[in-house]
Amino acid sequence: MKKVTDIHITSKTLLPTPIALCHKIKKTDVADKFVSDSREAIKQIIFGSDSRLLVVIGPCSIHDLKAGREYAERLASLSKELSDRMLIVMRVYFEKPRTTVGWKGLIMDPKLDGTSDIPEGLRIARRFLVDIIGMGLPTATELLDPITPQYIADLISWSAIGARTTESQTHRQMASGLSMPLGFKNGTDGGLNVAINAIKAASQPQTFLGIDNEGRANALTTKGNPYCHVVLRGGSHGPNYQPNHVAITREKLTDAGLAPAIMTDCSHANSEKDPSRQAEVFAEVVQQKLVDQSVIGAMVESNLYFGNQPFPESVKELKYGVSITDGCVDWDSTERMLRKAYIELGPLFS
Repeated sequence: MKKVTDIHITSKTLLPTPIALCHKIKKTDVADKFVSDSREAIKQIIFGSDSRLLVVIGPCSIHDLKAGREYAERLASLSKELSDRMLIVMRVYFEKPRTTVGWKGLIMDPKLDGTSDIPEGLRIARRFLVDIIGMGLPTATELLDPITPQYIADLISWSAIGARTTESQTHRQMASGLSMPLGFKNGTDGGLNVAINAIKAASQPQTFLGIDNEGRANALTTKGNPYCHVVLRGGSHGPNYQPNHVAITREKLTDAGLAPAIMTDCSHANSEKDPSRQAEVFAEVVQQKLVDQSVIGAMVESNLYFGNQPFPESVKELKYGVSITDGCVDWDSTERMLRKAYIELGPLFS
């Protein structure tokens, strides 16, 4: 009989069940409360009475745990100083979408060698998130694979759906069941309608295929996630962070019956893929915040050192604290940017 299944499958690796991994790498009651409190604080910034600026900042992706922890320690210290005017959330991105092929993130390839040890990647990701929360930093990530949240979502304060997947029904359904606030990015062409439609879809009850915490296939039914908002990241037609773009976005959200809550991604097309321009975009967001409360936050790609480096490369040859995905601003620039914003936000809190 001719084979008709698994024709292109070369191997299968059994994953631990989510409940087993979460039991092995536990979070404390204190961490549980911290995640819950930080989610509530983010909700209040997006849709409530908290006037602080939400700043999602950190490495484009985590590939070196030592460098990631050093960055987190610096950010945790700074965030405490600035917490009355900004809520700083660390980017802890473990999954990376690829236009064609390439390194897909620490969960998918934790050894950076193409061996794709996903069980180990899940363990590393969960341990790292526990460590970051222990430093007093809320966490943010992009959720790419719909199975991943069962393993790490209880440790995430805010999440994103990227430009490539905002239009995906699978990701809209997943977002409808997530327990944290979430930002949908505009499409890669800069179009807003896909993000607006995504927010509408994710806010509604959905039934879809998924797994439970014991790894069993289920038909999952959600009640909808009411805490979704738009993230402007520019597109193929150029940046979209200027006041006129924000005004158009606010109008479209209002016309769609949605709360006008707008975050700007200072990287990607908004910086024209030049990491040094992120400071310029961030400064503009701060000025907008002073006069427009629909502007709720900004996202910045930042690392210990500037730029990025080629990959794949021998792991031993990689420069410490330098991104292997998108280019980032360095720590000194990050600190100056945030301290300057703190001063300029003063009138909102006087």
